[in-house]
Amino acid sequence: MINVAIIGASGYTGGELLRFLSNHSEAEVTTITSRQHEGKEVYKIHPHIRNSDLIFENKQHSKIDADLVFTATPHGASMKIIPNLLDAGIKVIDLSGDYRYDDITVYEKWYGIKHTGEFDAVYGLPELYRDDIKKANLVANPGCFPTGSILASTPIVTKKMIDRVVIDAKSGVSGTGVNPNSLTHFPVCSDNVVPYKVTNHRHMSEISQELNKFDKDVKVSFTPHLVPVIRGIISTVHIFLKNDVKENIATSYLEKLYQNAYKDEPFVEILTDGEMPHLSAVRGSNFAHIGCFEVDNTGRIVIVSAIDNLVKGASGQAIHNMNIMFGFNEINSLESWGMHP
Repeated sequence: MINVAIIGASGYTGGELLRFLSNHSEAEVTTITSRQHEGKEVYKIHPHIRNSDLIFENKQHSKIDADLVFTATPHGASMKIIPNLLDAGIKVIDLSGDYRYDDITVYEKWYGIKHTGEFDAVYGLPELYRDDIKKANLVANPGCFPTGSILASTPIVTKKMIDRVVIDAKSGVSGTGVNPNSLTHFPVCSDNVVPYKVTNHRHMSEISQELNKFDKDVKVSFTPHLVPVIRGIISTVHIFLKNDVKENIATSYLEKLYQNAYKDEPFVEILTDGEMPHLSAVRGSNFAHIGCFEVDNTGRIVIVSAIDNLVKGASGQAIHNMNIMFGFNEINSLESWGMHP
């Protein structure tokens, strides 16, 4: 049994970590921190977390005693906390963007934040980097949009015949965090679909970084939309082949390619025979559904993925990473299917 602490546990991702970890057979949450909610019982912030004796603490990070810390903190804050935790021999899974980039200057460009130092972090996408995660002391949990986009793109990108990947992604409102803003105001986002940061969303750089590891020449375009649902990201990935690729790509080829790529992955479901991913089918779960696999008369390939942004796109994936880091059963506490309808 390991002791776990969650720094910044009052947000949506903190609540999801608590929800799943309450059923974990090998991990116990012993510390949850929040400056704003110091002294409050957990259910007063997360009303679904009941029968827990956890109290939010404003605890100095140097006084945290745990085997693993989840840092569910804002971008820029994690990098000020994590070095001391690592120096104390504590393993860390960071849910911010602070350690996702191989090149700090790319992070600084897209996040507008000066990075304070370098540590060897592993990009925490288990389907691609399981062996590295096993040996890691610091795992950078991927962004929610990148998770769905990379999983939907990587198997075909590895074939090195792709010129461009264009991703049209639609996210539920919970993806913007617990604090409301003008974009998430109910009269604005209800009955509406709102494109935002259409050519300069920071997650485009994260997706590009990972896909370029499999084909350095592939170009990535990404546009997010806010849709009036609470949870979920559905990503429609348009894939354009290089001009010198002459062979015809068939749906059957794509289905087999993706089935082989993810055949041993416990949380990736490949949908075949024209079945389309649905947000409701993955809601509340750590599963990614990938399907569609259609090809139009111009040779454009269309692949669709669906994930829950708070689970597979954040907290569930973080727990999956924890299970790998400590040698637990990978599906421990994450077995539940989605909530449909």
